[in-house]
Amino acid sequence: MGQKVNPIAFRVGVTRGWGSRWYASKKDFADLLQEDRKVRNFILRNAKYKSAGIDRVEIERTRDEVRVMLYVARPGLIIGKKGTDVEGLQTELQNLIGRRVNLKVDQIERPEIMAQLVAEDISQQLAKRSSFRRTLKRSLEQTMDAGAKGIKIQMAGRLGGAEMARREKASMGSVPLSTLQAKIDYGFTEAMTPQGHIGIQVWINQGTYGDDTDGVDAQTGQASKKPKRSHKR
Repeated sequence: MGQKVNPIAFRVGVTRGWGSRWYASKKDFADLLQEDRKVRNFILRNAKYKSAGIDRVEIERTRDEVRVMLYVARPGLIIGKKGTDVEGLQTELQNLIGRRVNLKVDQIERPEIMAQLVAEDISQQLAKRSSFRRTLKRSLEQTMDAGAKGIKIQMAGRLGGAEMARREKASMGSVPLSTLQAKIDYGFTEAMTPQGHIGIQVWINQGTYGDDTDGVDAQTGQASKKPKRSHKR
């Protein structure tokens, strides 16, 4: 079951919090849900902010305002010089949903262990026609060197420009997908290549919930640095 269920949805409400935190009556729930979707799509699909490395968007609502929290690897690209860009983004979001928006930008200390950012980095490399095997190996090593306890990457599509689509995956360390206490981060994106789209899935084991080290001591643990054999299907 752990291999067929989204690891984030599997843990939400048990060991992981919700991405949107607010309460509404049955009459208003659908409209507010659509507002959250508009906010996320506006930010994540905007080419202007893709290079900032946005990992996730969290939304909280009060009676007076909507709090939008961005967790990014390079906050300077969103904040801009003297905060002009972030004020412009806040104004655009207010015009989009017609409510007062309080925008907050937090920096991610170690983007190498965030699954969505790793997937997007792989996507950018494949779009530049980089070798998928070399990109796969480099991403595995970078994540393990950053302190993760395990990582698994799966690609599917016309890899290397082959005529027939196939699936390949590789992993390092330990990735216990069915263990609820394991802090598994999951990311998915698609690489736009001349031969077609390549789907990229990334699972990263950041440690366990309640562990303050957050995977920092992975190198001294029992996690193996030797990559497992790639699987073809």
